[in-house]
Amino acid sequence: MQLNYLALAVPFFTGLMYLEYYLSKKKGKADNFHFNEAVANINVGIAERLSDLFATGLFYFFFVWIHKNFALFNINPGFFTWVLLFLFTDFMWYWYHRFGHEVNLFWSVHVVHHQSDDYNFTVSARITVLQATVRCLFWAVLPLIGFSPEMITIFLLIHGTYPFFTHTQLVGKLGWLEYFMVTPSHHRVHHSSNPQYLDKNYGDVLIIWDKMLGTFAEEKEKPVYGLTKPLNSHSFLWQHFHFILEIIIAFKRAKGFKQKFKAIFGRPDDIDPRIRASLERKLSFKEQEVKYSLPLLNYIKAQTILSLALLFFVILFEHYFSGIKIALLSLFIILSVITTGSMLEQRRWIFHLEFARLALVGILAWVSYPYFNLTVFLLSLSAVIILFYKTIGNRYYSYLYKYD
Repeated sequence: MQLNYLALAVPFFTGLMYLEYYLSKKKGKADNFHFNEAVANINVGIAERLSDLFATGLFYFFFVWIHKNFALFNINPGFFTWVLLFLFTDFMWYWYHRFGHEVNLFWSVHVVHHQSDDYNFTVSARITVLQATVRCLFWAVLPLIGFSPEMITIFLLIHGTYPFFTHTQLVGKLGWLEYFMVTPSHHRVHHSSNPQYLDKNYGDVLIIWDKMLGTFAEEKEKPVYGLTKPLNSHSFLWQHFHFILEIIIAFKRAKGFKQKFKAIFGRPDDIDPRIRASLERKLSFKEQEVKYSLPLLNYIKAQTILSLALLFFVILFEHYFSGIKIALLSLFIILSVITTGSMLEQRRWIFHLEFARLALVGILAWVSYPYFNLTVFLLSLSAVIILFYKTIGNRYYSYLYKYD
């Protein structure tokens, strides 16, 4: 049976997130977790894991192409070459990460990782496919040097696991490991918005690069997590695209080549903060005071669990699904994370997404079993929903949002 066992990462890391929450409650630190933050974080992680299904193969063939056509050396696997690969990989991560904070274009894809006001294992899930793509471009140096794509792929899977465990407040300082490893203490500094901690500790596994290049800061006072100007939104779409829109507007307003260049490749601090304020008024305004009813909380929990379960099965059985089925299931999952994020904002338009998700379920059922009776049933159901669309929508909002 040809199963993709990388799917096991979904229950494994989800289980660790729950374990951290359980231990935090036992230690009286449950305020390290907030429901809306955790859901928003996991939503981003679900989308990233799903996108990896399509992107990982492309990254591998990109490395193959570079290695085959441009490799400077031919480096074979061995103890010393694996050590060299580790050092090169970690060093390139440092520069990718530093550029991700100091250059607008790269910050636009990395900012999502820093938006949460919480700091726990769920935050480690806040990686976007755009961020993974930029990271891949930096790691393209590895096959150019001469490391084989097979070595790189194997090592990146291992290297990418370590940072998950640095996103926690349960672990204090780790003694002598603090001298050369990135520890939870070091990474807490990186995720904080305290002035003395800004743009510090870019390392992924080794902290030595920060100490050598002057970007190291020790954790001394309690960190305050999140952006210097909190996003105050749990919308999946707004979290992903707000800074990209800010860059576009800054570029349009800029006078001359130098200013336009600065809008794209300057520092994030150079973007006029009034641009974001203007965009928030137009695109991210709160439609009413957000209060979560019990049915809404339970529905969001159920939808998040469903999305995680579907993600697991799509990855596990990817070789047994046709392209159209993977596309339909993937679109359903993406619409689900957009929907739950918008529920946290209590948006009125989410019922249209619910209808779209239901339509996808119907299409998937028909693709799997294209029988006449099922076709008649699905068409009849669609007709009823369309006929009573407004009534169903009002009852839906009333149940979840408790509108009068």
